[in-house]
Amino acid sequence: LAPFFWADLYLPVVATNNCKTGVAQHSIRNGDSMKILVGIKRVVDANVKVRVKSDGTGVDLANAKMAINPFCEIAIEEAIRMKEAGSADEIIAVSIGPKVCQEQIRTALALGADRGILVETDQQVEPLAVAKVFKALVDKEEAGLVILGKLSIDTDNNQVGQMLAALCGFPQGTFAANVEFKDGKVEVTREIDGGEQTLLLALPAVITTDLRLNEPRYASLPNIMKSKKKPIDVITADDLGVNISSNLKTLSVAAPAERSAGIIVESVEELVNKLRTEAKVI
Repeated sequence: LAPFFWADLYLPVVATNNCKTGVAQHSIRNGDSMKILVGIKRVVDANVKVRVKSDGTGVDLANAKMAINPFCEIAIEEAIRMKEAGSADEIIAVSIGPKVCQEQIRTALALGADRGILVETDQQVEPLAVAKVFKALVDKEEAGLVILGKLSIDTDNNQVGQMLAALCGFPQGTFAANVEFKDGKVEVTREIDGGEQTLLLALPAVITTDLRLNEPRYASLPNIMKSKKKPIDVITADDLGVNISSNLKTLSVAAPAERSAGIIVESVEELVNKLRTEAKVI
C-alpha cells in the first residue's frame, strides 16, 4: 500500500471535544492539570544504511544501531518545553513493540518525560492498530494532548495521528511548525504546500510534528542516571482491549535499483529522441 500524504492536507478540523465513540469527555481548562501522551517509535538510526535480508523477507536488523524515530524526538522535545513553560504537568512516553523498545522509552525519560508505557508485542503493528492503542491510552490516562511524529522513517505512512484524531473526535494539527497555548486552547501553525496554515484547537487535541518545530536536546548524564528510577509500565494490547492482529502480509522487500550511469548526447535532437524512445517521458 502506498503511503498517503495529500489527503491529510485537506482534512477538516474537528471543532468539538465530544468523542464520537461514547467514552467520557475530557475537560481541559486553564489551571487544570494536563497529561501529554507522546509516541516513541524504535527505528533504525537515520544515519545507518539499511540492508535488506538476503531472502527478501525484510530489513536486516542484526547489529543495526536503533534509535528514537527523528520526528518522535521532536515530539518529546515539544512536550518537555510545554511542561517547562507550565502548560503541562506530566509527560508519558508511549511505545508499541518488543521488549527492547524500553531502551527508547528510557531515552525519552532521560530527556524529560515523567514515565513510560510499553505496549509489548512482537508482531508488526499497522497504523490503525497503533491509533486504536493510543485511543485506549487516551481514555485510560485522560490525556489532554497527544503529540506524535508526523511519520516514522521506516514505514513512512503518515497515518496514525489523523486516525487517532478521527477515533477520538479530537481536533488535529498536523505537520506542526509552531505550537502555542492561548486562553486554554492550542494554536498550531502547520506547514502546507502553499506555505503555512494557523489553527486554533480546543483541548484535548492531537498534534503531529514537522521538522521545523524545534531542535531536540541531548540527555545530560545526571538526567540519564535519574531516568533509571522512573517507572515504565509494561502492558499488552489485550490489557487495553485492543485487537492488533495484522490484515496485511509483506510479500517481499527489495533494495531500490541502483541508478544507471548518465550519457552525453551530441545534440538537442538526440536528447529529445532518447527522452521519447528510451526514457518515454515525452
